[in-house]
This record gives sequence, C-alpha cells and structure tokens, in this order.
Amino acid sequence: MRTIGDIRAALRSGHGFPGDQETFEADLQRALEASSETDLNAVAAVIVDYRGRIRLYQDPDFDIAIQEGLDLAAQLKQEDPRA
Repeated sequence: MRTIGDIRAALRSGHGFPGDQETFEADLQRALEASSETDLNAVAAVIVDYRGRIRLYQDPDFDIAIQEGLDLAAQLKQEDPRA
C-alpha cells in the first residue's frame, strides 16, 4: 500500500476498522485543506496512519491482544472493591 488509491481499495474491501473508509476520506480532506503546495506532511501522516491501521487490523495476533486486554480489564474491575 503505497498510494491513496491502494488505501481506498483496501478500505473498500473491508480491510480496516469499522468506519475507517469514511474517516479516511474526511481526515484526508482536512489534511489537504491544511497543507500548502510545498508541505504535504499532514497528508503523508494520514496515509501512514491508515496504512498502519489496515496492517494492524489484518494482523492475526491483533484479536488475541484485544481479548487479553479485555480480560485483564474485567479482572481488574472484579478485584477493585470500589467497583
């Protein structure tokens, strides 16, 4: 995934978190509006962010890590006498 088109195609195919397809377009538009002709760092940051989100979502260990975090949070909540 090296281009905006690649990211759009991946998001259309369901690779990414729910809502990423819409938020990518909005984030990209805001970055473009805030950028100058010579400074497209904000646009590059959006591309890097969503490329990483797509890769993270596709990582087979991601679901395991999320579940471990949820289990830990539930355990801590049960151990907290104020809960």
